[in-house]
Amino acid sequence: MPPSDRSDFVAVLTSRHSLGIKHLAEPGPDDDALSQMAAAALKAPDHAELVPFRFSVIRGSARDRLAQLFDQAAREAGKNEAGALLDAERARRAPVTVALMARIDLGHPLVPAHEQWIAVGGALTNFLNAAHAMGYAGKMLSGAKVRDPLLARAFCAPGEALVGWIALGTATRPPSTRAPKALARDIWSDWLGA
Repeated sequence: MPPSDRSDFVAVLTSRHSLGIKHLAEPGPDDDALSQMAAAALKAPDHAELVPFRFSVIRGSARDRLAQLFDQAAREAGKNEAGALLDAERARRAPVTVALMARIDLGHPLVPAHEQWIAVGGALTNFLNAAHAMGYAGKMLSGAKVRDPLLARAFCAPGEALVGWIALGTATRPPSTRAPKALARDIWSDWLGA
């Protein structure tokens, strides 16, 4: 890759930011864009080509079913009416939501579990970077909901773990101008040997 192309590519990567779901609007990505995002995810480092992840797209009327599940899970977790309704609205808000599930083979003879999790993280990063390069904004949503049994049953096949949901759409506001938490020089140094 010529140096000028590398600069453009790095600029795309370094300009990506998360945007809360209240700042996502139509249009969301179509089938072609989602297919390209999935293709980018498959290019993440993946030892032995295990593909320890899977995506499930939630759009259209399925967004209402997701909202119902979030509402039910919130009530079962002890949230009051207002909290459950807020969770439901958040689930419905993004034009497109993509669930991410991990399939970690704990007994794999060559690839330890931590390397499989690295592949899942790389796939997520590539997916989000591809979305950004195509002009979409997105945010990864996880937290306590990924451990909710109701939501796990709704999305996971046997042997899978729910990682979270990627909310996607078109940004309704520009990115934040906040300074980053760390600079590149803060997170690397030269190793001088033992």
